[in-house]
Amino acid sequence: MTKLIFEKSKKGTEGIKLTDEKVNFDFINGKYLNSDNSTILPEITELEVMRHYKELSDKNFCIEKGFYPLGSCTMKYNPKVNELLSALEGFIELHPKQDDEDSQGALKLMYNLQNALKEITGMDSFTLQPAAGAHGELCGMMIVKKYFETIGQKRKNVIIPDSAHGTNPASAAMCGFNIIELKSDDKGLVDIEALKSVLDENTAAIMLTNPNTLGLFEENILKISELVHNAGGLLYYDGANMNAIMGHTNPKLMGFDIMHINLHKTFSTPHGGGGPGAGPVGVVEKLKDFLPVPIIDYDGEKYFRNYNLKHSIGKMKAFYGNFSVLIRAYAYILLTGSSLKNVSENAVLNANYMMNKLKEHYLLPYDRKCMHEFVLSGEWQKEKGVNTLAIAKRLMDSNFHPPTVYFPLIVHEAIMIEPTESETKERLDEFINVMIEIAREVETNPEAVLNHPKNTPVKKVDETLAARKPDLAFKK
Repeated sequence: MTKLIFEKSKKGTEGIKLTDEKVNFDFINGKYLNSDNSTILPEITELEVMRHYKELSDKNFCIEKGFYPLGSCTMKYNPKVNELLSALEGFIELHPKQDDEDSQGALKLMYNLQNALKEITGMDSFTLQPAAGAHGELCGMMIVKKYFETIGQKRKNVIIPDSAHGTNPASAAMCGFNIIELKSDDKGLVDIEALKSVLDENTAAIMLTNPNTLGLFEENILKISELVHNAGGLLYYDGANMNAIMGHTNPKLMGFDIMHINLHKTFSTPHGGGGPGAGPVGVVEKLKDFLPVPIIDYDGEKYFRNYNLKHSIGKMKAFYGNFSVLIRAYAYILLTGSSLKNVSENAVLNANYMMNKLKEHYLLPYDRKCMHEFVLSGEWQKEKGVNTLAIAKRLMDSNFHPPTVYFPLIVHEAIMIEPTESETKERLDEFINVMIEIAREVETNPEAVLNHPKNTPVKKVDETLAARKPDLAFKK
């Protein structure tokens, strides 16, 4: 086990000598100093510091190390050329307060990205400001709220299916809306009759993901759109699952009025550890003036930040979005080109291949063709004493990142798998074989499955205690 850097410290060891003069530490708060006025820092050579952090880095799991089938998160491979382009000097050294005249290249990139997203999604106008998917949802719900205020209607209800992402109700509630939960039918789709029963003059919007979080396409989406619009409401599209439909359909064709798209999912920016991300929001024409300012415009001669939107909700971010993510997404779109349609086809093919290989060994609650992801259940294994969390930990010892577990909540012991289009059939088969092997181990020796992981830097932990009482401090 790797020692803490403080445990590697040896008194009197110097890393690098910056000056012959004695350093005055008066500027440091006394609680960070020893009794002899020396700093409480590890004493270790520069080379050993480098080795220490390289060793820690090697413990991280990443897409370059192994398969990352994290359902709902689209953890696809990020081509290294995207990283190279996002690190160009003209981009990384550009200050966000630079005048438009001095930022024409960056503004042109963002303008072109807006246009690309309009073509992919069908929406009429975009903002690139939101910093992540949930931030985009919040922006969208703020637009919904202001739209109804502007037309003089006080609508307070937002309808959200029970299979939705957890951020959907949170975003709507933060804007003061009441949440109306909509039960799924026996196919895992929106129950049309249940929808009819909750639609009224207080309905502001319905928030939908299509395909939904079960990986199933909402077959009645046009009927849903008709019902909501006839009630005077708006349709909000959670774009987390855009990876399944690019080039085959789009939110505008389905009848949606407003959406966000997760650039860091669909267009390949790595987003482990909570970031970076980007959640641009697109709207139909009647909502264009409600977007946050500025949007990026072009007058035929130069690109500029346009603050002239009559009903704008204001700003969503101090500066203009996570620019490095925008660069990566634009690079991915340009390099992929018309093959974006193939991206979705391959993602859907991979998911259906895996689902059909595994459904004999794990319960498949909704046994029908899926889109880019599918949800198994560990109920059969739980009957033998092995829950889904134990299966996830067992996978870690086979160099696979566990899928999303226990989500969506409508599937008990959920195992949510999204292979993306990045993986080869050989890698998919490796994962399938390990999953089948685990199912067989549960049948023959369930106790052994409960003893994993054995080969990871950290073995079995109390997840609840670790989350609620993390011990992050070194005590001498």
